[in-house]
Parts: sequence; structure tokens; C-alpha cells
Amino acid sequence: MSGVSTAQKLLQAAHIAPEIFQLRPDYRALLLVVEGIPPGPSDAHSETLLQQAEASAKELLAKTPVTQVPHIAAWRDAYKAFGAKPQKTRNSLEQLTRRAEGGLPRVNRLTDIYNAISVKHQVPVGGEDLDKYQGSPFLIRAKGQEQFKTASGGEEVVEAPEPGEPIWCDEGGITCRRWNWRQCARTALSDDTTRVLFILDALDGLSDDALAKAAEELASALKQLSPEVRTEQRLVKAET
Repeated sequence: MSGVSTAQKLLQAAHIAPEIFQLRPDYRALLLVVEGIPPGPSDAHSETLLQQAEASAKELLAKTPVTQVPHIAAWRDAYKAFGAKPQKTRNSLEQLTRRAEGGLPRVNRLTDIYNAISVKHQVPVGGEDLDKYQGSPFLIRAKGQEQFKTASGGEEVVEAPEPGEPIWCDEGGITCRRWNWRQCARTALSDDTTRVLFILDALDGLSDDALAKAAEELASALKQLSPEVRTEQRLVKAET
């Protein structure tokens, strides 16, 4: 097959606004598109990865308080920089690392796999169902009038982001608030998901090599599900 694939086009069109890099010049996003995933629920493979991540977190926190783990500390500083209080609004990596000692959540196979990689490699990871996604991803700072659709008690709830907070979006609206705090319901992964955009977020405290290693293990874990799994990726960072 010749030409540029749909995944490559999506990645090439992805955009991070300059004001994000003004806030954190060290920010990097590794975007990973995975296609050809066989649908299915949580299984022994995802359970093994979660158990490995739980053990890794226990070992880490036995030596270092959670707020002093380098990448978690960097994200707490980033949250303070746009006005969030990290003791009340914890980034996804800190949330999961804190939960790991008592047991990570079991959600669905794909979410379980990326949560396990997040904790093991100490990098925030988000996953978006590309069959429910509209266009390419872009990261901006909110103006405050945007709409974020989430769910509470089984009902749809519409919230507005705080002005200045970083928000991941597609053409349909906000997909994740506060960089990596809470994802929308619209593009959430499920047992039926076969195409995913994963976003791995990095600041100082996580090197490019460590970021690439996390993405490589995530891709490898998904390729073990089927020989039909295909991946494309792109690293986006401030121009030097």
C-alpha cells in the first residue's frame, strides 16, 4: 500500500499551542495510534500487567513519598502553574500511583493495559477511541467557555474548564481536562474499541528515552493481542 495512512495524517495534523510550551517548555507529548486491536474484555494478559504495575508502585513508594517521585512532583508543579491545587486536583499519574498500593482499578482490557504502563513507567497516559474521535488532537489553554461532557450517576453532565487550564480537544470538543486529569465520556475506551489514540505526557523528570520505552512497551503489550495490530507514533515538543 502506498501513500500516507489515516493514522499518519491524524498524527501529522496534531497540534500543541505555543502557550502550552510557554507554560512548560519541557513538555513533550508522545502520540501513539494503535489499530487492528481485537475487541474484548479484561483478561489474564491485562491482569498480569496490572499486578506487575502494582508491585512496581509498592517498591517505589517504599523508598520515596509519592509527592517526591520526580515525574509526579513535576506534574504537581505544572498544575500549580495554571492555578490548579494538586492536593485537590491530582494528575492521572499521581492518582493511579496512590491507588496502586491498595490495588489499581479494573476497567476494561485496553484501559487496564495503559494504566499498568502508566504506573510502571511513571508517565501519564490517556486513551481515546478513534472511532468516536473527530479529527486530530490539539492541546490548548482553555478560555473558559468550552464545554466538557462527562458522566455522573449515569447521567451526562456538562462542565466548563477553568480559564487557562490546558485541555486536549478534537473537533467535537474537549477530550481531556487539565492536561491529564479527567477524560470525557464520548471517546472513552470500551470492550468494543479497536482503534486507539494514546497520549503519553512528559515533563522534566522523564527523559525522551524513558518516554519512548513506555510507548514501546505499550505497543508491545497490544501487539501481543493479535498479529493484526498496527502502530504509528509521533513525538511533539517545543521547537529548539
